[in-house]
Amino acid sequence: MASDDAAVYTHGHHESVLRSHAWRTARNSAAYLLPHLQPHLEVLDVGCGPGTITADLAALVPQGRVTGLDAAGEVLGAARAVARERDLDNVAFTVGDLRALDFPDASFDVVHAHQVLQHVGDPVGALREMRRVCRPGGIVAVRDADYAAMTWYPRVPGLDEWQELYQRVARAGGGEPDAGRRLLSWARRAGFDSAGTTATASAWCYASEEERSWWSGLWADRTVASAYARLAVDGGHADRAALDRIAAAWRAWGRHEDAWFAVLNGELLCRA
Repeated sequence: MASDDAAVYTHGHHESVLRSHAWRTARNSAAYLLPHLQPHLEVLDVGCGPGTITADLAALVPQGRVTGLDAAGEVLGAARAVARERDLDNVAFTVGDLRALDFPDASFDVVHAHQVLQHVGDPVGALREMRRVCRPGGIVAVRDADYAAMTWYPRVPGLDEWQELYQRVARAGGGEPDAGRRLLSWARRAGFDSAGTTATASAWCYASEEERSWWSGLWADRTVASAYARLAVDGGHADRAALDRIAAAWRAWGRHEDAWFAVLNGELLCRA
């Protein structure tokens, strides 16, 4: 088990992982935050990954500025390329650690983290650090999936095994895969005022032929080729045969014409 203030990033940065992350936009992944953005705001996007959400946020604050931060410097080249392709000059990217952000107090109007707290050993401490760099009256915005609440049809043999295995691997690395349902409690423990905190939920849904092919394919690849696969085997949670069986289950699910998959996400807006 990782220490209380550190956790292993379960997914790693395999192509199958970035394939998923690069699909994300501000509209499909941060809609709960968008009504609160204004053109002049300064935004910190924590755990920005390949920068697609970050770039969208920059376009929405044209007189402001967005800083994308990620602990993995190797993904920031892709993020910078996205910004160049969109001709954005109000966005910058830097390597950093959420546990100790290298910014002065009250540096940003909005501090945003998407699918980050589930991978943090001390999410309460992370929220306190996000609040520290947020200006008084500003917004700390977080959104995380809840793996136990994910649901699908049809119940292809093997996907229940995937759900249980992923949760076990993530927790062994110090994370909390069911973070979505815990965001509100974490924020309260971090000292955010309940009156200034709004908790919501929204879902991604994959049901069209293109969506289910994409979703099942990336998870099949991730199951056998990503850092998650290595952690599963090295940690004694599964052998290669089990991973191959789960990957095959993903592909079998994706071939069903009536396949449907929903990912529930918890969301939180906190006034600093």
